[in-house]
Amino acid sequence: MLHENLKMKPLWNGVSGPTKTLGLRFFFLVVVLGVASCIRPPELVGVENPQYPASDVIEAKRQTVFIATTRQASGAEGVFYSGDRSDTLGLASVVVTVPPNHKVGKIERTSALPPNPSKHFTIIDPKVYASENAFVSDIDKQLLALGASERNVLFFVHGYNTTLSDAILRLAQFVEDTEYDGVPVLMSWASAAETLKYVYDINSALAARSDFLRAGEIVTRSKAQQFDILAFSMGAFLTMEAISQAELAGEFNPRKRVRNIILAAPDIDLAVFENQLSKIKHDNQKIFVLVSSDDRILNFSKFVSGGVDRVGATDAAELAKSGVTVIDLSQVSDSKSTSHSKFAASPEVVRISGEAIRTSRRSSRRSTVELQDLIGDASVEIVGTR
Repeated sequence: MLHENLKMKPLWNGVSGPTKTLGLRFFFLVVVLGVASCIRPPELVGVENPQYPASDVIEAKRQTVFIATTRQASGAEGVFYSGDRSDTLGLASVVVTVPPNHKVGKIERTSALPPNPSKHFTIIDPKVYASENAFVSDIDKQLLALGASERNVLFFVHGYNTTLSDAILRLAQFVEDTEYDGVPVLMSWASAAETLKYVYDINSALAARSDFLRAGEIVTRSKAQQFDILAFSMGAFLTMEAISQAELAGEFNPRKRVRNIILAAPDIDLAVFENQLSKIKHDNQKIFVLVSSDDRILNFSKFVSGGVDRVGATDAAELAKSGVTVIDLSQVSDSKSTSHSKFAASPEVVRISGEAIRTSRRSSRRSTVELQDLIGDASVEIVGTR
């Protein structure tokens, strides 16, 4: 654990000015992140409470979350798939129960096993698919149970320092709070879920590009009418890399079923992002980039990346010159989690996201003026093509 191994030495002897200030900020940020990672809550997949079975909590809502993963399968309690990389793409599903006391923007997660489904999110009924056809068949069953206009798929790609349980819960919470009309599918790549394994994570993301595309191809065999891609943090890097790769081969979105590409707090080098965009033919106005100047996690990423600005913390007006629609969350202060997770942890942003996704399906293009009118007086600014 990071906080146990750090020894307090006079690190800054002979160092002064901006370098010392930046170094101290980085040092304390690493300590905070390290301590946080050491007290990570337990993994939840398949962990039932024999005293309070989820089936007894009638008021709890249920969501089936489908999973495509490059993680290695694990038999450890609650883990299901670990942070180790697998040579094959795993296909699975779980059922998430949302407690009756759930508050928008929050994940009510237990700090000790087993969870109480009347108070906490639970992840139950894990299922592994032996074939792609069986996986698609179960997605279709969920889609056909919905109304014709609701047969959509939300394809979520998580970020750095994330376990499978973390990713499942965040996706389920976002779907619940935005009232997303469709079926959630999680693309879970092999994050080590350790603060100091940033390089391992970025290499895992790069290694997952082909499997990302394969997962997308499998899911598009379903009866879904439209797809929304939501990629968070380092997951946005994986998403843009994979889409760029598919575009070069002429294989991205051939049937025009991908509606929105939403990049939340993208952990991407600015120059790399511009290069990725140059290869993508998707309507840039339908690429939504959520940024926040107070994102401390991206400040950490900037430091370990040699001081290069990250897309998710850059100037909104400058970023909008690339043609993407930028949603500036810098003034949002009601996040239930960190500034990095405003896309899902801020009740205000969750409301806006849900409404924007729904209305985008009824309109082929929407100007930033229209989007700003939709938002109203919220402390969120839309910057992009008028």
